[in-house]
Amino acid sequence: MININEVIETNKMIEQEKLDVRTITLGISLLDCADSRLDELNRKIYDKITRIAGNLVATGNKIQKEYGIPIVNKRIAVTPIALVGAAACKSVDDYVSIAKTLDKAAFDVGVNFIGGYSALVSKAMTESDRLLIESIPMALSQTERVCSSVNVGSTKTGIDMNAVKLLGEIILKTAEATKDRDCIGCAKLVVFCNAPDDNPFMAGAFHGVTEGDAVINVGVSGPGVVKKALESVRGADFETLCETIKKTAFKITRVGQLVAREASRLMNIPFGIIDLSLAPTPAMGDSVAEILKEIGLEEVGAPGTTAALALLNDQVKKGGVMASSYVGGLSGAFIPVSEDQGMIDSVEAGALTLEKLEAMTCVCSVGLDMIAIPGDTKATTISGIIADEMAIGMVNQKTTAVRIIPAIGKKAGDRLEFGGLLGYAPVMSINRFDCGDFINRGGRIPAPIHSFKN
Repeated sequence: MININEVIETNKMIEQEKLDVRTITLGISLLDCADSRLDELNRKIYDKITRIAGNLVATGNKIQKEYGIPIVNKRIAVTPIALVGAAACKSVDDYVSIAKTLDKAAFDVGVNFIGGYSALVSKAMTESDRLLIESIPMALSQTERVCSSVNVGSTKTGIDMNAVKLLGEIILKTAEATKDRDCIGCAKLVVFCNAPDDNPFMAGAFHGVTEGDAVINVGVSGPGVVKKALESVRGADFETLCETIKKTAFKITRVGQLVAREASRLMNIPFGIIDLSLAPTPAMGDSVAEILKEIGLEEVGAPGTTAALALLNDQVKKGGVMASSYVGGLSGAFIPVSEDQGMIDSVEAGALTLEKLEAMTCVCSVGLDMIAIPGDTKATTISGIIADEMAIGMVNQKTTAVRIIPAIGKKAGDRLEFGGLLGYAPVMSINRFDCGDFINRGGRIPAPIHSFKN
C-alpha cells in the first residue's frame, strides 16, 4: 500500500529531479496485414495502426493529468517491415511507399515516432531484407517520424558481415540524403546485435514476432533522481553507493509500473514490460555523465569510468527487477553523446574518445549511440566500427548497438545541431587506419563457442 511519504517523495522526484516516463510505446503486430498487392498492404497497415493506436496520445495525456507524472513521448513500434512487405515489395520504391504509410499513420494518431522499419538479418539477408535496407536512405529522408533498425548479429548465430558491409554504405547514403538537416536521418537508424523484441525506446524499437497482436511497453527514466540521491552519500563506501542506486531505481520503476498498468487498463491492451533505462536529455540535471562524476570521476573517460558505469548499470537492473516482475527492453544506463550535456562536455574537454566509449559499451545497456564522425569517413571504416560493436554484443551475450552519424561536410571539432531531445553532437575524431580488406571478405563471423547451450 502506498503511504503519504511515498507520494511526497515521488512528487519531489518529478518536480525537482526530472523524473519522467520517457515513453509509452504501443507495439502492434502487422503480420496479418501481409498481402501480395502493394496498395492493399499499405491500406491494411494504415487501417490497423490508426484503429489500435487511435486513442494512445489521449490516454497518455489523461494519465499525465490524473497522476501528475510527465509522459514525454507516445510512440508506436510495429513488426519488422521486411517481414510484412516481403510478398508485395519488389523494389526499393515499394518499400518507401510503406515508410510513407507508416509516417502518415503516425502523424494522424499524433505520435512523434514510429519504429519497425526494420530487418532481422543476424545470419543472412533475404531479398526482401536487402531491398528494405537499400531503401533506408530514401525512406528516412522522405519521412519525419519513421525510425529504422537492422539486427545484424546474435550470440546464437554470429554476425552477418555482408549486412555489416552494406550498412556502412547505407549509413553514408542516409547522411548524404539528409545533409541539409544536419544528417538527421542517421539519428533514426540503429544497427543491433541481440536486439530485444520489446524495446520501447527509439530509434531501435520494433514489435517482435514473438509478441501478441498488441502490447503496451513503458520506458521510464530518471538520471536526475539518481544523481540527487548520490549527492547524499558522497564519500561513502561502495556498499552504500550500490544500495542507494538500487533503492532509487526501485522507486523509479514503480512509477513506470503504475503508468503501464493504467495505460493497459484504459486501452484494453496487455501490459508488456517496463524498460528502466537511465536515458539522458540535453537538459541540465538530466545526465548519466553527471551520475558518473558524482560517483567520483573528474570527467567521463577518466580511468575508472568503465568500472563506475558497470556498477551503475548493474544496480539499476537490480533495483528494477525488485520493483516489477516484467522488466525488459534494454533496462540500464544509456550513454548517447549528443543527448547528454555531460558527455558532450567530456568529449570537448578531450577526456572521452570513441575508443573509450567502445570500452564502456561492454558494460552498459546499449552501444555507440548518437556519435558524430567526420563526413569523409569511408564506408568500410563505418562497417568496421559496427563490426567491433557487434562482436562485443555477440561474445558477451548482451545487446549492443551503433547509431553513428557521418557529418557530411564537417570535420573533427565541428558540431551537428539536432535540437530537442537529440541535442547537438561534437564531431569526434576516428582511427584513420584502413580495415577494407577485412570488411570486404564477405560471409559470416561464426557464433562463439559458448553459444552452444543445448
